[in-house]
Amino acid sequence: MTTLFVVRHGETIWHAGNRYTGSSDVPLTATGRRQADDLAAWAAVAEPTAIWSSPLNRARATAAPAAAKLGLTITVDAELSEMDFGSAEGRMLSELPPEQVAAFRADPVRNAFPGADDPRKAAHRGATALRRIAARHEGERVLVVAHSTLLRLTLCELLDIPHARYRTVFPKLGNCAVTELRLKGQDTALITFNQRV
Repeated sequence: MTTLFVVRHGETIWHAGNRYTGSSDVPLTATGRRQADDLAAWAAVAEPTAIWSSPLNRARATAAPAAAKLGLTITVDAELSEMDFGSAEGRMLSELPPEQVAAFRADPVRNAFPGADDPRKAAHRGATALRRIAARHEGERVLVVAHSTLLRLTLCELLDIPHARYRTVFPKLGNCAVTELRLKGQDTALITFNQRV
């Protein structure tokens, strides 16, 4: 089986206000850069043989210190990008219509924000990307840096959990926390979830 260490990028300037940061390309904070350095120190021990990243700057900036420490080149994959949150992009829940927020909380897939990417398609996209990465690096250990909502939806897809439960089953992914998966074909094992480095 291939071991994938999937990681949410470091803290960004929109995290303090808990703003939805989907396709918006916002930078890491000083804290986010320190988290990326901590991830690099962890990677030096875990010794992944490849590093993959979303093309968004916050993900690539998170992966960069680990790549430098290990002497690896980051492979950028657009399929690892975060979903677009439509009308919620760059906004906090408190800034959205209350009835829209209530509907989203009740079923975040059926009641995704207006103009947002379809969460089911994002889940399929993420799972397809991770399976492709695992097949390309069969039997290896790979670091993958991506995004919170994409990764939580992807975990639901890989583990056969209803997509609408991604916010309750996986309520939070910490910045630069590591989730270890083992993949072979259509089989997925969740070894650890949301472990701080």
